[in-house]
Amino acid sequence: MFENLTDKLSKSIQRLRGEASLTENNIKEIVREIRVALLEADVALPVVKTFIEQVKERALGTEVLTSLKPGQVMVKVVQEELVSVLGEETVDINFNAQPPVVILMAGLQGAGKTTTTGKLAKYLSERRQKKVMVVSADVYRPAAIEQLETVAEQVGATFFHSSVIDDPVTIGMTAVDAAKRGYFDVLIVDTAGRLAVDESMMKEIRSLQDNLNPTETLFVVDAMTGQDAANTAKAFSETLDLTGVVLTKVDGDARGGAALSVKTITGKPIKFQGVGEKMEALEPFHPDRIASSILGMGDILSLVEEVERKIDKKKAEKLAKKVSRGNKFTLEDFQDQLLQMQNMGGMASMLDKMPGMSNLPDMVKDQVNDKATGSMLAVINSMTIKEKRYPQLIKGSRKRRIANGSGTTIQDVSKVLKQFNQMQKMMRKFKGKGMMKMMQKLGGKLPGGGLPF
Repeated sequence: MFENLTDKLSKSIQRLRGEASLTENNIKEIVREIRVALLEADVALPVVKTFIEQVKERALGTEVLTSLKPGQVMVKVVQEELVSVLGEETVDINFNAQPPVVILMAGLQGAGKTTTTGKLAKYLSERRQKKVMVVSADVYRPAAIEQLETVAEQVGATFFHSSVIDDPVTIGMTAVDAAKRGYFDVLIVDTAGRLAVDESMMKEIRSLQDNLNPTETLFVVDAMTGQDAANTAKAFSETLDLTGVVLTKVDGDARGGAALSVKTITGKPIKFQGVGEKMEALEPFHPDRIASSILGMGDILSLVEEVERKIDKKKAEKLAKKVSRGNKFTLEDFQDQLLQMQNMGGMASMLDKMPGMSNLPDMVKDQVNDKATGSMLAVINSMTIKEKRYPQLIKGSRKRRIANGSGTTIQDVSKVLKQFNQMQKMMRKFKGKGMMKMMQKLGGKLPGGGLPF
């Protein structure tokens, strides 16, 4: 998300290089470019107007530190104003209520409510250690109830069976009673959506809110709908007592207009963002980190958290000990490294969180192709255990067999072996205390050099 905006903001602010101070003249063109960049990102006009006024006022104000260069001042001001627009701080689910905490999911059809219900159930059970039940109050969309049952099974949440012949409010009330009897911490209620905002839908969901008295009413909105997302959010916030917003499909939105508009329009915090199709692809929304990312400053905190959560520490420590003792780094080890990288969303996803990546030439960015990781894994998967441990055996007919088995070419197999040899040479440098020294430099955040980059 925000790729286009990041590029344009970075280029605008770079114009201040060589300037001695900020003046009305030298920021006039930059402010104009920022305004155009925000509008092209599909940010709502009232939000753009207020944002630009604040940036201009603060950039020319007396609060600026004299020790900072003009470009640094502008980055500081824009970053802080972006944080303000996005919501100042991360806002969690409110668990300060008598269990079960009822979470009502609202939004238009196609916004991703059912999938988000499953993602949220997984997030709360795995990362917050909550006992979660889900129920569908959508009695209109064909197979909606069955879809949620399938999703619940995927994420390991308890599914409360409902029926299309029942009234949505009755379904909700019955589910609350069942959640109480089962001592559940959280009940997530998936509601019906429509293709557009209409009176009957709003009346029904308002009735659900009045009767269930949920602790949280989350508005689920597709980030790719841009300014329409903000308009829909406004309509829902006028009918319901919303407590927060969940942005879905942010990984497919290069503009970011919805994220920069919806908090201001609704007055409610963005609590979560859907960052992919997988059920674990739901993350808390951190305004400060998002703002830094927009300005090309990366999101190291999120990267570190992701590494700590997804890296198999036992495997990494085992590899560290193995290499430090001088034992060979094998294709099996290489395979594990590739799988761990893939589990983190691939190299491209990781680079997005690194500072300064927005300034890389497009030619360099294009070379980071995560499809190549899948191809490399296919090649290694087509090898025998003996070949993985003794890659020097892989010649002639063996290469041909591996290429046929993996759907690749002999040249692809040779390329994987070449990359493995380079990795093996690098690992030899960590013999003895070298690996431990590297781990200490990384502060233990990437145990055992868990990723090959």
